[in-house]
Amino acid sequence: MPDLCSSIFKLKTPLSEEDSMSLNVGDIVYLSGILYTMRDMAHVRALELLRRRDKLPFDLRGEVIYHCGPLLKVGEVISAGPTTSMRIEGMEAELIELTGLRGIVGKGGMGERTAGALRRFGAVYMEFPGGAGALAAKAIKRVRDVYWRDLGDPEAVWVLEVEDFGPCIVTMDSKGGNFRTMRGAKTSK
Repeated sequence: MPDLCSSIFKLKTPLSEEDSMSLNVGDIVYLSGILYTMRDMAHVRALELLRRRDKLPFDLRGEVIYHCGPLLKVGEVISAGPTTSMRIEGMEAELIELTGLRGIVGKGGMGERTAGALRRFGAVYMEFPGGAGALAAKAIKRVRDVYWRDLGDPEAVWVLEVEDFGPCIVTMDSKGGNFRTMRGAKTSK
């Protein structure tokens, strides 16, 4: 069984396959670069386009998405807490396969379909602490762009430039490790 909280990584997006493959359940990650927020409706629209073999207006190859609907005030992000990821379980595996996505940040974990895609395509799922939206906002340096605002601000794809965004805890890795299914996982002492 892997040691929990075994290593701390500072990574820059886009992530390489080596980056995502080096992460294990329990590792803590701080991300710098770009994060794309994507909730339910953004997943639906992205998959509709990709299934028709249309291109997305942004390239997710090697990127990290954040299950989040940020709260903004005149272009400034004032809170960016994670959304429950399991809501998107039915779509995430296909999005990983069709885009080359390397990382997902959310809360609450994901299911077996996503776990299988993480293994097949060398990606990871990380959790950001729920209730820490103001902490997340401090790591957001600026909003670079926004797509699909017609879906509503929480469902739009916000392109966020971040610096040391975290702590993100790897709870599902590319090797099949899954914090929620580990037998005898040490969660406290």
